[in-house]
Amino acid sequence: MKKLIFTLAAIFTLSTLAVSAIFAFDWPQNEILSDSFFSYFGQLRGGTIGTSLVFSESKEVKAADDGRILAIISEHDEDELFESTLGNAAILAHKDSLITVYANLDAASLPSLFSMTDVKTGTSFGTTGTSSWQQGEGCLEFQVLDTKNRTYVNPRILMPRIGKELQLTIKDVVAVNKKGVSYDLGTAKTMPSGVYQLFREKQEIAMPYKTTVYINGAVAEVLTYDTLSESNGKICVSGKKNYDVKVMYPNDTQQFLGEVTIPKGKTQIVVIAADILGKEKQITYTMEVR
Repeated sequence: MKKLIFTLAAIFTLSTLAVSAIFAFDWPQNEILSDSFFSYFGQLRGGTIGTSLVFSESKEVKAADDGRILAIISEHDEDELFESTLGNAAILAHKDSLITVYANLDAASLPSLFSMTDVKTGTSFGTTGTSSWQQGEGCLEFQVLDTKNRTYVNPRILMPRIGKELQLTIKDVVAVNKKGVSYDLGTAKTMPSGVYQLFREKQEIAMPYKTTVYINGAVAEVLTYDTLSESNGKICVSGKKNYDVKVMYPNDTQQFLGEVTIPKGKTQIVVIAADILGKEKQITYTMEVR
């Protein structure tokens, strides 16, 4: 059984597209509640920013939309020295040029997958297994690629949303200046003016869809997790700049909120975290800035 490997760069050259239709895909598994994923797009995973959505249970996998099989990847072959990090996987191209990846499939699914060319929405790809290098046990890893804009797309913006979201929290927000001096905004009453990076305590599973920082009522930074891009070979979140994993997640406990300029005088800092349904969590700090 031959393993076909398509690199991300090669896939990006196949066609062009625009991500335009809301809910363009069906679910690649039976629908689960929105707060039931094992790992979310944009989270810290394995030392990088996660570019996929990992489901929470071992179930049947199905095509999320009509498409054509680009590649079938097997976990390992007798003549291969390196195993696939996706495990057993199917890569599917769609008529709107979006590309979907279905990873961590069970080996028993491969024979039928190798016989497929064109598939319809809902076509079975078998069940999930434990073949990939992801952190779940028997969970589907689902990825969407945008070949025109060279980005990874959050699968959740393309699928119907059901149920509730995990509750977001904003706590332990700190501001770190260019010298590396950190100010806890919850306890500090004064701080010097200047350019700061803001961080909040990272939640274990819950993931904001958007974070916004206001300084004295003006938007200072907005980070959204609808797409992720590559810059200098690193996965990045886009805001005023492209922020890689070292900025987004400097350690296991903090998540980046933005880079802001804090002026002298009485200053109000507002941090808002919103989930994908638009529900917001907000916290406000008032500082004397010298």
